[in-house]
Amino acid sequence: MTSPVRSTPAALPCVLVYHGRERVRQLARAAFPRRRARLVLVRTLAEAEQALREVFVDAMLVDVAGAADDSWKVAGLAREFPSVSFFGVAPFRSSDGPAIAQCATLGFSDVLVDHVDDAAARELVLGAAFSSRFEAALHDPPPALALTSPLQQAAWRAVVAHAGRPVRTAELATRLGVTREHLSRTFASAGAPNLKRVIDLVRLIAAGELAKNPGHDIRDVARVLEFASSSHLASTAQRIVGTKPASLARLRTVDLLERFVHGHGRSRGERVADAS
Repeated sequence: MTSPVRSTPAALPCVLVYHGRERVRQLARAAFPRRRARLVLVRTLAEAEQALREVFVDAMLVDVAGAADDSWKVAGLAREFPSVSFFGVAPFRSSDGPAIAQCATLGFSDVLVDHVDDAAARELVLGAAFSSRFEAALHDPPPALALTSPLQQAAWRAVVAHAGRPVRTAELATRLGVTREHLSRTFASAGAPNLKRVIDLVRLIAAGELAKNPGHDIRDVARVLEFASSSHLASTAQRIVGTKPASLARLRTVDLLERFVHGHGRSRGERVADAS
């Protein structure tokens, strides 16, 4: 019997905030304290664009009350980065109707009223964040991976909770309350893939989602997901799913899984050992 999963948190979600009013800064800091999220505050279009291309951003708040000249240019970034959940922030006066309608047109997830309850704002934004959506979509390991034991499934979910950001086997073992050696050995039992390769697979699934953003190129994706370089992302994609990184944007998750299962789930040494 394995030890119960500990409550050690995965990587904190990142909320990017474009603000022009003190009230929006106050709302963001109260709703997203350091122990619950990473907060990045920007005040110009250039800063917002730079952050989206260099930082793993889960969700973005945009002050649409007209206090900043670039508000609607920043809001337009929702179409360039659809993986990020955008939220408008406004006082909800009668004169804010056109602004709220524009947010809907741009594909915003919702609009927050200035004086929304902190917990309600946090739940709404983080519930729609990229990491939350990614984790929910991949909560159950695909049957083709043959991850059937409780420890295998718990490890899969711990990997998925990082939404493509790097995570070490030792960190997962600590989270799951077992030794690194036991986790690695047990995870790859009964024909299941190697744990390190599964970690890379999940990272590539996330890379595929981010690569679909018109605002991201492959160098941005590699930087955001903390690959050492775009060449490192390229070599990982070739080794794990047998494809070039330029193909990630057009491949679905099921396509990546199929490529992984058919020949890339285990190292060459493991495949030779299995065959002997």
